[in-house]
Amino acid sequence: MKHIKFITTGVLLGIVLVKSEAVSWYRIFEMFRFESFHMYGIIGSAVLTGMILIQLSRRFNQKAYNGDPIILPPKDKSKYRYLIGGIIFGLGWALTGACPGPIFTLIGTGIFTMIIVLLAAVAGTFVYGLLKNKLPH
Repeated sequence: MKHIKFITTGVLLGIVLVKSEAVSWYRIFEMFRFESFHMYGIIGSAVLTGMILIQLSRRFNQKAYNGDPIILPPKDKSKYRYLIGGIIFGLGWALTGACPGPIFTLIGTGIFTMIIVLLAAVAGTFVYGLLKNKLPH
């Protein structure tokens, strides 16, 4: 019962994703063909909102829900890991029509074929965990 706020937030996020058409395969297809600004607007507004909230949390020394300070470690400067990971992520997104967040939303809306995509995403994460030490980081 103590995690009800997280479940509620997830349900609300799912509703927003469906209503904004961010989980629509057609909208994602338009984005990858550079035919529409819709998805770029959603992604851009999410990035901008994240930047603003991170700066506000730093400026006002916000704490996590358990009282610990919020610490964001600096990112590594390795360009290959981001290029390779981004290409793999983008290919998966283009092929399936969903990035990880909307997979659960699409399953929740009754598109049960996305369970296969979810299983593939979990398997990919598992394989990455096995190969992590051998990959260029």
